[in-house]
Amino acid sequence: QVPLVESGGGLVQAGGSLRLSCAASGRTSRPYTMGWFRQAPGKEREFVATVNYNGRGTPYADSVKGRFTISRDNDRNTVYLQMNSLEPEDTAVYYCALSLAFVAPITAEGYHYWGQGTQVTVSS
Repeated sequence: QVPLVESGGGLVQAGGSLRLSCAASGRTSRPYTMGWFRQAPGKEREFVATVNYNGRGTPYADSVKGRFTISRDNDRNTVYLQMNSLEPEDTAVYYCALSLAFVAPITAEGYHYWGQGTQVTVSS
């Protein structure tokens, strides 16, 4: 098991910024990929962004490109999601996830461990 703990969610006005963090504890058998997903009420969980262990190859969902940035600090086993220019449509529970796949997955099925989620609410 690799527990993941998210933090940084909250309420923000449209146009504002938030930074989410996700700390992974425990060890894995090989370098891992980290990703962020989100789920809005009544909708399916959707991919947001992912980052390989070396920090390269960071695919983003089209809806967040240019506004969100994913990064990681391997010394702290932590992944971050900087969210700028937030919109009411970004309101959702945000989940971080860890994958042991060699290629960074962009679907939820590719991830092996999940955090509990953190609520992000953007008011108009």
